Amino acid sequence: MKKIITWKNILDTKKKKYLLKILKFIKLERCRKIIYPSNKNMFSAFKYTSFKKIKVVILGQDPYHNKCQANGLAFSVNYGVKIPPSLKNIFKELKRSIKFFNFPKHGNLLKWANQGILLLNTILTVEKNKPNSHKNIGWSYFTDTIIKKISFYKKNVIFLLLGKNAQKKVDLINFNKHFILISSHPSPYSAKNGFLGCNHFLKINSILTYLKKDNIDWNL
Repeated sequence: MKKIITWKNILDTKKKKYLLKILKFIKLERCRKIIYPSNKNMFSAFKYTSFKKIKVVILGQDPYHNKCQANGLAFSVNYGVKIPPSLKNIFKELKRSIKFFNFPKHGNLLKWANQGILLLNTILTVEKNKPNSHKNIGWSYFTDTIIKKISFYKKNVIFLLLGKNAQKKVDLINFNKHFILISSHPSPYSAKNGFLGCNHFLKINSILTYLKKDNIDWNL
C-alpha cells in the first residue's frame, strides 16, 4: 500500500527531537527578545500549501526582520504592510516578463500559496533587526529534510532557488525528477546579479504548460 505523505507526518514534533530543541530555544528567546514571525505563523508555509498540492517551491533565506513584516510565507507580508524591497523586485521582474501582470498594491502572497507554491525560507525565524540571527539553531537541518521529502516523494516540482542560502539546497533535489531554476536573491543588494531579467516566473508557467498543469496566476 502506497504511503500517503502529509505535512503532519513530516512535522510531527513528538518524533523529531531536534525540532523540539529548536522550538524550546525559540520559546526561551521570545521571553527576552522579539522574534519574527509569531508562533502561530512560524509554520504558515505548510498550512496554506498541502504536500499533495505542491507544484512550485520558492525558496528564500530567512524571514523579514523588521516589525510587522514576517508572516511565515517567504517574501510575503500581510495586508496593510508596506511592500519590502525584495518583494518589490519580485513584482518588478513579474511586470517585466509576464504580459498581463499588474503591479499589486499589497504584498500578501497567500494567493500564490493556495495555487500550490510552497513559499519557504531556509531559516524559519529571526530576531528583530538581526538578519540571519537564527541560521545556526537547527533550521537548516529542518528545511533540508523538507526539500529531501519533496524531492523523494514527488515528481515534476519546480524549485526556484533565490540567493546563496537557497542554492545550497540544490544537491538535495533529484535533477532527474524535478526542474530547478536558480538566481541571485531579489534583495536590492543582489537583484542585479541575475534575478532581474531571469524570466523565471515566465519559465515556471512554461514548464507547467509542458506538464499539462494549470499555470500560476501571479496577479494578487
